[in-house]
This record gives sequence, C-alpha cells and structure tokens, in this order.
Amino acid sequence: MLDVEIARKAVPARGGPRTVIEGLRLTLAREEIVALVGPSGCGKTTLLRIIGGLDTRYEGAITWAEGVRPRIGTVFQEPRLLPWRTVRQNIALVRPPNPAEAESLLALLGLAPYADLHPPALSLGMARRAAIARAFAVEPTLLLLDEPFVSLDPAMAEQGRAVLATAWRTRRCAALLVTHDLAEAASLADRILLLSEGPARVVRELVVPEGSRRRGIAEGARVAAALT
Repeated sequence: MLDVEIARKAVPARGGPRTVIEGLRLTLAREEIVALVGPSGCGKTTLLRIIGGLDTRYEGAITWAEGVRPRIGTVFQEPRLLPWRTVRQNIALVRPPNPAEAESLLALLGLAPYADLHPPALSLGMARRAAIARAFAVEPTLLLLDEPFVSLDPAMAEQGRAVLATAWRTRRCAALLVTHDLAEAASLADRILLLSEGPARVVRELVVPEGSRRRGIAEGARVAAALT
C-alpha cells in the first residue's frame, strides 16, 4: 500500500544544512506491521513525519496504492491529549460522535473505568492508551507509532504492547512502528528494518517468523536474539 523513496532530507543546522535521511527505501503492505529500529537521532521520527504529510521538504517520493492517500492515525511519543477534555471527549474529537463505537474502543483498550477522567489524572501508561484509542478511532488504513511505550516501566510497557496488539487484531491496518528496542520490535512487527546512524538508510531487514508474531515481549526478545 506504500512505497517510500527518500533520496535526501536535510534540516537547518549551524554551518549549513545537515542531511538526516539519504538513500532510504521501504515498502509496506496492507495490514502489515513494520518496525523501524535505529539509534537515537538517526531520523526515524523525521521519516514518520514525512510519511504522515507533516514534512514536505525532502527529495524523493511517497507512493500510495492506487494513488490514494489512506486515512492515517498517529501516536506520538507524548500523548498530546487535550487536558481540559475527558478521555472519552478526546477520542470523540477525531470523528463525529458514535457512542457505541467509542464505548467499544474504550472497553477494548481497558479505558472504560477512566473514560470520564481528564488527562492530568491519568498515569503516563493510561494516557498513552488513550492516545492509541484516539488513533484507532479514525479507523485508519495506516497507523504511525512513534515510540509509543518509551520511558514506561517494563510492566506498563508490556501492558501497552498487549493492548496495541489486541486493538490491531480487531481493527487491522498497516502500521509503521518506530522504536529503539529490538525486542519490542520483534514482539509486534512482521518485519523489522534496521536503520543506520544518520543520515538514515535501511541497512538490514529482519523477518519475524509468522508463529512468533505478537506473542509478548519474552517471545520478542527470543526472536530478536535469534535474528541477530
């Protein structure tokens, strides 16, 4: 559904433009999850911004299946919830109100008990779940996930990954997951693309065995060790 070719992406820097992505190519199939793993600062977030249409200043091309841009849901590193609206109201913002759909999504992601709370009353893990719910509420064809579980303790991160996997199974879509954690990538993705130090390019592709996909972080760690 997606073919990405970035010949060059540069950003302003002292002394002149700094190239952050160069010679990068990737493809993504329908209902496939691909993880992008690379060192901090190598250009992973910039790549997601380009694919999501938030950054148009680059050399290259983003080609969509049949020339049609899909509906995109995005989960940022920070939840970016409106603090003056409840969890339920934050989710309702992205689409016309559909009470039955909203309640189904809240229940699916374990948010029903917190639906009428405001974001400041939530833990970071619960706020990230709410952000995932908001992304799925747009009924995306493509989901962009920028390190959605970074800085969470291991137990909370694993709960978040389980919730994401459950939501994906019931509302399947293509997804690009940015992470620095190879075990996390192997626990969620069908394929893993390893990126170089900046400027980012794909240096290796790892295919997660079908029987090991989305089976938790312990299995992800085992698969990651076997693949590398």
